[in-house]
Amino acid sequence: MADTLFALPGHALIALEGRDAAAFAQAQFMNDVALLEPGQWQWNGWLTPKGRVIALLALLKRSDDMLWLLLPDADAVAFAAALQRFVFRSKVRIQVREDLHACGRFAAPANASGATFAGGEDTGIELDIGSPGALRTLRLSPTPGRQDEAAAARWHALDLEHGLPRLPASQVEQWTPQQLSLDRLRAFSVKKGCYPGQEIVARTHFLGQAKRGLVLLESDAALEAGRDVTAGAVAMGKLVAAGFDGAKHLALAVMPLEREAVELEVDGTPVVERPIRDGLSR
Repeated sequence: MADTLFALPGHALIALEGRDAAAFAQAQFMNDVALLEPGQWQWNGWLTPKGRVIALLALLKRSDDMLWLLLPDADAVAFAAALQRFVFRSKVRIQVREDLHACGRFAAPANASGATFAGGEDTGIELDIGSPGALRTLRLSPTPGRQDEAAAARWHALDLEHGLPRLPASQVEQWTPQQLSLDRLRAFSVKKGCYPGQEIVARTHFLGQAKRGLVLLESDAALEAGRDVTAGAVAMGKLVAAGFDGAKHLALAVMPLEREAVELEVDGTPVVERPIRDGLSR
């Protein structure tokens, strides 16, 4: 069943099309869109002016005048409407692509590799969203994938294991890119110039003020984003994303980068720190 495509709930696609599409994305989003050639993609995101993550996304450069934004969690209609407020005189059209569906498969892509995607709109476009130890293909297809809650939950858990924070609504606009360790994904730039929140991101980077980052935790009980991670009576951090792969409960927490090794709990239940997988940076 590894080659069977299954639906990825919550994923949605927005297209930016027009002469100024790339320039508009470069001015709004936190990664350097100018580094992409047609046929390549990157992790990217949109920040508040205070440098807090509104949404993490995959940005695909179809051509010089067409970009696609793949949103794993955000409300695409609300995101597009918010983005539209910044178009002003730019020649760019923002459209939610409800005709294309995000599907997953636990196998290597047929043609895509790393930051290079493959395929066409009519037949489907595939992305390499895996790592050496966890092969995965994400496909944007005109045909919906089959409904498989267990497979979708496993996919979600693998995102967390790779340090990809799947932010629920309660965690939107709460964290900086550094606090979410988005440097692991090469998802933001401190050199490209102005974008919303850039001053905060750059200052944190160049002054060495990043004191917290992501930690992967495992528990025997269900975990919920927004809960505190504690060591006895001392608050150590906060859960920002959680999931269950059918065997273990996982969560990503923002915690101090420098801390002593202590026993941790969430709501009185012990949690154990696990290493975050490498291989998802693009």
